[in-house]
Amino acid sequence: MALLDLIEVSKSYDTGKIFEEISLFINEKEKIAIIGKNGGGKSTLMKIINATLESDAGRRIVQNNIKVEMLEQNPEFNETMSVKEAIEAQLAELNQKRLEYEELSQKIAADFTNKELLEKQSEIAAFLDAHNAWNLDDKIERILQEFDLKTYENMAISLLSGGERRRVALAGLLLKKPDILLLDEPTNHLDVYMVSFLEEMILKENFTLVFISHDRYFIDKIATRTIEIDNLKLRSFDGGYADYLRGKEALLHSMQKEHENLLKFLKGEEEWLSRGVRARLKRDEGRKARVFKLREEAKKNPSYIRKIKLEIEREKHNFNQEKSVNRQKMLFELENVSKNLGEKLLIKELSIRIMQKDRIAIVGKNGAGKSTLLKLLLGQIKSDSGKIKRGEFEVGYFDQQRVMLDNDKNILETFCPNGGDRVEVGGRNMHVFGYLKNFLFPKEYLDKKIGILSGGEKNRVALALLFAKKTDCLILDEPTNDLDIPTINILEEYIKNYHGAVLFVSHDRYFVDKIAKKLLIFKGGGQIVESYGSYSEFLEYEREIKEIDEFEKSLDIDQNQTQKQKTKAQKLSYKEKFEYENLPIEIEKLEREIKELKECLADPKCYQEKGITAMSELLSKKESELEPLVERYLEIEEKLSLI
Repeated sequence: MALLDLIEVSKSYDTGKIFEEISLFINEKEKIAIIGKNGGGKSTLMKIINATLESDAGRRIVQNNIKVEMLEQNPEFNETMSVKEAIEAQLAELNQKRLEYEELSQKIAADFTNKELLEKQSEIAAFLDAHNAWNLDDKIERILQEFDLKTYENMAISLLSGGERRRVALAGLLLKKPDILLLDEPTNHLDVYMVSFLEEMILKENFTLVFISHDRYFIDKIATRTIEIDNLKLRSFDGGYADYLRGKEALLHSMQKEHENLLKFLKGEEEWLSRGVRARLKRDEGRKARVFKLREEAKKNPSYIRKIKLEIEREKHNFNQEKSVNRQKMLFELENVSKNLGEKLLIKELSIRIMQKDRIAIVGKNGAGKSTLLKLLLGQIKSDSGKIKRGEFEVGYFDQQRVMLDNDKNILETFCPNGGDRVEVGGRNMHVFGYLKNFLFPKEYLDKKIGILSGGEKNRVALALLFAKKTDCLILDEPTNDLDIPTINILEEYIKNYHGAVLFVSHDRYFVDKIAKKLLIFKGGGQIVESYGSYSEFLEYEREIKEIDEFEKSLDIDQNQTQKQKTKAQKLSYKEKFEYENLPIEIEKLEREIKELKECLADPKCYQEKGITAMSELLSKKESELEPLVERYLEIEEKLSLI
């Protein structure tokens, strides 16, 4: 059922047309990702959906009483409120409805035949159900913890940074659960653990969502549909990022000569992602089998938990072992380096060597000290103890504030400060325009002042400038922020062909997995772990250990839980008991079929043989069959918890 329709919508600015006669419908429980080049109209489309911007032509049709809300780039609050008060203020309507429900319950207790009261109570209950607003206090506590806002909960909102304010606004919107939620780059300012929680909440609460993101793993996990704005038109692809790559590739096959380079990229990207999907499915199967065995064995022998944890730690240790490297020039050597910020220990006795061909990602929680390590390497700050040795070489630095750019200069002056119109890039002498075309800049941008460019455009200029300098080592602080996916692809290609070392801080798991050969993982409290596998795989090991820890605690808390569930189950109706026992079998069967279909869609040989359209349609059908079964099973489980 469509909650909102845009019909033949067009929009132009003074600079030109943005899109022309595009149509979009948003169905209940859909999660739609919008992708495309910066400046191509993604944010404009979101604002038209939100009715904060009018289209030049076309219609916007919304169902009665449907509420659409959007996460603002610079959210506004009552500056005197604390963080917790600011979140609670966004939930005023839900709390009011909950109070009304309680008042009605008291009146009904005194007059349980009053139909008007019963209907009103039923209406409010349906509203609270739709917004999952029965236990808001518990949800506020959890979101404060997961978004790293708990330590600030009593702090005035006026004292927060821009990123922290956005987290407060996002927390309120997620708990509020509007009928249609609009999110523009929701993973900006979130670390990987926060992104994981966001993914979990969106899927569990089954939001109707429209979002813009450059986080390709996030798109792949969340999106049920991906729409691309390209050349003034809107094109729709069922599924997430992997499905978009396949669909786009199939679309361009008919225009192969015109789009040969793009097809080559799409095929390479799809193959890279498919390898990762197959590896992840294999790991997931192993993890599920291990967890299932653990749950069965631990009931008989709780010491079995310790055995499994040691086994995972051993795998993780082997995974982290340093791989052999050829003899290379050493750039940096750190010996027992430590650094505090006030009372907070950020780096404790770190000893590492950074070699000339290294590709090192510096990852971990927000505020753990990642950018501090970059500043130590650059000599911008000094360590509290230990030694940092540096060889003779040139460093190129990309920072989040883009200090290398002068807002008063135009793009041509930025690249050719001594006059002329040519640059030296990787040993090739190129015209500035020819080079900047690779970073998606049209010729008319050459005389534009840096100061009037958007944040994403400034980032593109800064990255292009970085690769136009002669350097032996690149140090990048959050290079993918404010970039669109096409520009990130360009950045990845330039890094791949770069001759020197690359050290970068990033929360973009896809980018890290694709680029990094080594990880420095900041765990907090000064602890830094070195790893040589993919970041996603490391996070999966962490998640598995956390799940086992939680399982161990649950055994300690209640050894009799199984018996209690059996006793509770006796209070279910015959139909509910039958469903409770048989739904897991049906769900497991469907999950197995969905897994097989996804594996086929991740394998070009398989989907070309069976037909990509037929396989995609069958996958969509199976996933739509699975959702109500899972919802029904969870509904019965929730009933059990209340008995």
